[in-house]
Amino acid sequence: MTSVVIAAHNEAAVIGRCLDALLADPPPGGLDVTVVANGCTDATAAVAATRPGVRVLSLPEPGKAGALNAGEEVAVGFPRLYLDADIVLTPGSVPALIEAVEAGLLAAAPGRRLDTKGRPLPVRAYYAINRRLPAFRDALYGRGAIVLSEKGRARFDRFPALHADDLYLDSLFEVGEKREVAGATSVVATPRRTADLIRRLVRVRAGNARMRAAGGSAVRPARRSSWLKDVVLPRPWLAPAGLFYAAITLIADRRSRTATDWGRDESSRTVNA
Repeated sequence: MTSVVIAAHNEAAVIGRCLDALLADPPPGGLDVTVVANGCTDATAAVAATRPGVRVLSLPEPGKAGALNAGEEVAVGFPRLYLDADIVLTPGSVPALIEAVEAGLLAAAPGRRLDTKGRPLPVRAYYAINRRLPAFRDALYGRGAIVLSEKGRARFDRFPALHADDLYLDSLFEVGEKREVAGATSVVATPRRTADLIRRLVRVRAGNARMRAAGGSAVRPARRSSWLKDVVLPRPWLAPAGLFYAAITLIADRRSRTATDWGRDESSRTVNA
């Protein structure tokens, strides 16, 4: 049986759609689903509890690593899917991911579908570049969903107290041991305002920087000029989008160096349960 662990902090607006998509598309053998509501001040736990067969744990303190570890203590099976509460997996995604790890992969991730509908020009321009970055090819991060085989899960003990859990998992596997799986897609809601995008990037960059500082050479290095060399120069028509990308990235990078309050983007969490 496939176990799913979802760490959820104040996700009442989106946890319902995440679970509905997941439960509607079980792999052979079925699903064992655990939602760990951590430090919530909203109805995350109550919404999750309305979905049949979903195990709900509540932790008083916020923290994704602690929530993932708590969920793992009650999870019963493998492969194991770690899923963000604001992610929707498209039909066929879970069975395709499970099939890939059962065929020998240690880790698998879906492709990304970035939802930019109705977003302002700077946000759409940023993601016009971001979606083409080669850093996301066969990586585990940026999709909000990662599946590990039992052998893959044995690569580490407990989730460390780091914000960049997906970058951490990515660092544990070589290229031939992990793959983006065709036929599996996660729908990633992008920020609805430019300020929210910058807030999200500050959080990501600060978390990644700490992860790289703690993780040594195994962590994939950042390639700051990739947006220009690998995306814009081969596609000159993307130059205007590249200007937005560069400006937004620069602002987020500078703010991340002194960030003490890692506020998250709330604008993409506006869908009713």
